[in-house]
Amino acid sequence: MPQGQPEQPADLSFEFITSITSVTASEWNGITGTDYPFTRYEFLQALESSGATRRESGWQPHHLLIRHCEKQQPTRLIGVMPLYLKWHSYGEYVFDFAWAEAYQRYGLDYYPKLVSAIPFTPATGPRLCLSPGFDRNRINRQVFEALKQQAETLNVSSWHLLFPTEADSHLWQAAGAPQRLGVQFHWFNNQFQSFEAYLGTFSSRKRKNLKKERQQVQDQNIRMHCFTGADITEAMWQQFYRFYQLTYAKRSGHGGYLNSDFFETIGTTLREHIVMVLAEHQGKYIAGALCFRDSTTLYGRYWGCIAEANFLHFEACYYQGIDFCIATGLQRFDPGAQGEHKIQRGFTPIYTYSNHWLVNPEFQTAVKQFLSEEQHHIQHYKSDAEALLPFKCTD
Repeated sequence: MPQGQPEQPADLSFEFITSITSVTASEWNGITGTDYPFTRYEFLQALESSGATRRESGWQPHHLLIRHCEKQQPTRLIGVMPLYLKWHSYGEYVFDFAWAEAYQRYGLDYYPKLVSAIPFTPATGPRLCLSPGFDRNRINRQVFEALKQQAETLNVSSWHLLFPTEADSHLWQAAGAPQRLGVQFHWFNNQFQSFEAYLGTFSSRKRKNLKKERQQVQDQNIRMHCFTGADITEAMWQQFYRFYQLTYAKRSGHGGYLNSDFFETIGTTLREHIVMVLAEHQGKYIAGALCFRDSTTLYGRYWGCIAEANFLHFEACYYQGIDFCIATGLQRFDPGAQGEHKIQRGFTPIYTYSNHWLVNPEFQTAVKQFLSEEQHHIQHYKSDAEALLPFKCTD
């Protein structure tokens, strides 16, 4: 084989596993790497062992393993894809409830469906993870055929890929899974040396508004603390989980998708990825925000509080994250899904991607047409959001 050419698999085999524990952490992480936290074995295993991903929760593990088979050589693992049998559409952040209702009107079952995603985590990143040196385009097509066969074998309605990278989404689109656009709001670090330098890019009025928000938090005698890794104590985890649980209960009537076992586990197995912000008032912690990080990006994930305070949510979930990125040189801050209030605080609208394939050809045609029409609305929405950014006008 010429040097530098992608390896052409002589043969691939595909295996679907009902628990990530069917492989070892070293096998799985040997494919995914350990920088991006959400495809790490430890993250997915914490979800599973804590009960967040199981048949009863509607997230039934059905992960894909790809093995390379060569004559007279041992079979080796070359690819993995997080995959779930979904029995509802919650915790995905790409909304297909209208499609499920259309199926129901025609007397068809939309659930279960197959979903390649990170549960409860709308963070863009790798979904089909491959060993270096393989032809991704060719393997994508073969994986797609394997997924379609599996969907038909399981008698599910569809397969969905949520929050892949833009490049990967285009590959799946070319393979036959139509692309859907979404919009999130991310912060980008233009080599800022301080938060004040960042504010220097704002128009005068917007800059004053943001400064007032931060000052009001201080004026309420609230002190912010940022902890990472081993500095996060067991007592802090217990406090944070209490904030998370109570806030979820107040907002939605249940204690959240995740339990204390999940947070306790990741506090040990993923501590190098964890950033915890805690707000202190009169010697007690009253609120917290939990983020993950990799070598380039901070990911805002969970928030909770036991006391309300003006602008505390913005301080804990956004401004402290920006401060952390500037201090550590991270390039981007992804604070999570939705939230147009982020625009005036300097979070830029960016596209997110998903891909969708439905077994029923008539519904597939209808969804493809819907996505084409929706795309124009998403593009206009992104343009309108960009016009609301607080930055100074430049030539």
